[in-house]
Amino acid sequence: MSAFAGPIGALIGLVVGMLQYRIVSGVVVGALRRTDRSQTEPERADYARRIERMKVVLAVVIVGSTTIMGYLIGRMLLG
Repeated sequence: MSAFAGPIGALIGLVVGMLQYRIVSGVVVGALRRTDRSQTEPERADYARRIERMKVVLAVVIVGSTTIMGYLIGRMLLG
């Protein structure tokens, strides 16, 4: 069972990370869209592009870190 501790922890971390990403990105993107002061179409397009980049960075950081933490916690507790 100890051989599966890390991968099981990583899987749990992945699921938790995905849920956490959905919640955090929804709150952050909603706040950013409310504060959008773009007046022209190119400004709006640039703002939307920046939001998409921020979502990618959030996904990599949040999902990646919780997956790694899940793996490490699984190995520590059950491995």
